[in-house]
Amino acid sequence: MRKAFKRTFMVAGGYDREDGNSVVDENYTDLVAYGRVFLANPDLPQRFELNSPLNKYDRSTFYLSDPVIGIVLAPLTRQRSYNNVPQPHAILYYSQRTTNGGLLIAEATGVSDTARGYPDTPGIWTKEQVEAWKPIVRAVHDKDFQPNGQAPISSTDKPLETQLRANGIDSTQYSPPRRLRTDEIPGLVNDFRIAAKNAIEAGFDGVEVHGAHGYLIDQFLKDQVNDRTDEYGGTLENRCRFALEVVEAVSNEIGSDRVGIRLSPYANYSDCGDSNPEKLALYMAESLNKYNILYCHAVEPRMIKAGEKLETPQSLLPMRRAFKGTFMVAGGYDREDGNRAVDDNYADLVVYGRFFLANPDLPRRFELNALLNKYDRSTFYISDPVIGYTDYPFLDSSNL
Repeated sequence: MRKAFKRTFMVAGGYDREDGNSVVDENYTDLVAYGRVFLANPDLPQRFELNSPLNKYDRSTFYLSDPVIGIVLAPLTRQRSYNNVPQPHAILYYSQRTTNGGLLIAEATGVSDTARGYPDTPGIWTKEQVEAWKPIVRAVHDKDFQPNGQAPISSTDKPLETQLRANGIDSTQYSPPRRLRTDEIPGLVNDFRIAAKNAIEAGFDGVEVHGAHGYLIDQFLKDQVNDRTDEYGGTLENRCRFALEVVEAVSNEIGSDRVGIRLSPYANYSDCGDSNPEKLALYMAESLNKYNILYCHAVEPRMIKAGEKLETPQSLLPMRRAFKGTFMVAGGYDREDGNRAVDDNYADLVVYGRFFLANPDLPRRFELNALLNKYDRSTFYISDPVIGYTDYPFLDSSNL
């Protein structure tokens, strides 16, 4: 057949690297087609070139409709969006961390001018911000800071003590918050809805509602902060009301299949803790099911404080079992822990923050089990558009 056909001839069927090279060398064929081996090794040409070990394929997953199991970039605050407008240097930052089949969750983004907890964090409430996000998103697809000196808003008016910042170095003093009136809350829900609409206009595939780490939604969820006596405080159901109203509004605006939420029921960032995190986690997981959102992104119980990884008997497994959509976990994972969490069906996806920050090619490094760059905490939140942002080196052949 090869001799009779006068043009390019390709063969397939059970070939490995050595067999494939042999049949080309012997002029038995011009090209060799690989199926199962390529399925399990998306970078198969590079692996063959380096004669690297291959992933084993799993026949049981060949015909599932589940999304690709990959590595996820956590939403990392970087404080390089001057005047709350995303900057061109973010194009390189996010592009560096883009891989085929990977998921990038953009940094926490303000939904209104009352949502500015740090300087130079991006927003999405103005047309200028939406337009600034567009080239950043396009590049990925193609491969006391309140306005006018106002007090920050919260579920409470209790003051917050001086806190060590997430970089583990600096301390921050916070202005006393202003307790939101009950009649103001529907307006805030609408801010989230509009922000979600703007995100889709900017080209994002979807949005993640940030309900974790001491941000506004988390301040409503946790009884250590929420001391309200209206329908948004007191009982667990009432404390979760605001979060669920936001999820419902955002889902109705852009479609539930484009919505995820991040939760940290066990964390105690900025004195935002809860007396019964297990019950809170389970209630939110079960309540979210009725909105049929795409995923729930939960932070491990061991990550109680920023930058600390503690031993604890608590687990996200009950939350995992209760939630009916894609379940993502974050918090102190390395390559081995992440693989184990997926293999044991503890999670569908694993989210990486600091490792991905310092290793823009993290999926490839994990694939090759290569050494990782060490991250530099002191550069996490500086406003420099290059240092600690886009200057972490990629892996090259000399590192293998």
